[in-house]
Amino acid sequence: MINKWSFYTSLTIIIAFLSLGFKPFDLDSNSWFLTNKTDGTHYLFPSQKQNEHTNLTVPFTGKYFIGYKEAIAFKESQGQYKKINSLGYLGKYQFGMETLKTIGVNNRVAFLNNPKMQEEAFVALLSKNKWELQDEIQKYDGRILNGIKITESGILAAAHLGGAGSVKKYFRSSGKRFMKDAFGASVRSYLKAFSGYETSFIVADNDANVY
Repeated sequence: MINKWSFYTSLTIIIAFLSLGFKPFDLDSNSWFLTNKTDGTHYLFPSQKQNEHTNLTVPFTGKYFIGYKEAIAFKESQGQYKKINSLGYLGKYQFGMETLKTIGVNNRVAFLNNPKMQEEAFVALLSKNKWELQDEIQKYDGRILNGIKITESGILAAAHLGGAGSVKKYFRSSGKRFMKDAFGASVRSYLKAFSGYETSFIVADNDANVY
């Protein structure tokens, strides 16, 4: 009887000890991975502060273009190339077919199964939007509007969300038109969340095409 009692006691202690190794990861203790939850920017992406990455395995992307496009991709689809949302938007950056046709993509299935094409489509749309919004970029880049520092990268991200026309309407109203998409993301939130990234190398080109 004593041996049996000792066995179960030892087993309980071992189980309790092992369970300590499976403590859930607490996001709340890592504020570096959270953004401001106002204006629809309540999603996660790596910190912009280089010194906070010293002892972490998360890559430092800073304000480089790689950080820009991956942050947008995470917001749009959690970075999933084959993602199709409830409204039919496609891929890692959630393109509509009508938008894809303007940059030379007509095959929906081929697009979903080709990561390289999706990456090229993202850059092509940036080029097209930069051409369409060149006046707004020249006028507002560096200015503060409704508490947000307007930058080229923010303008291009907002155009990715709602189209160049929506961005023009936003600026024409001096930021008073609070336009959102079907899921609640707003032009204003994208102007804020994606401000200050490196996009100067993007060439403004109304004829930008994937092929």
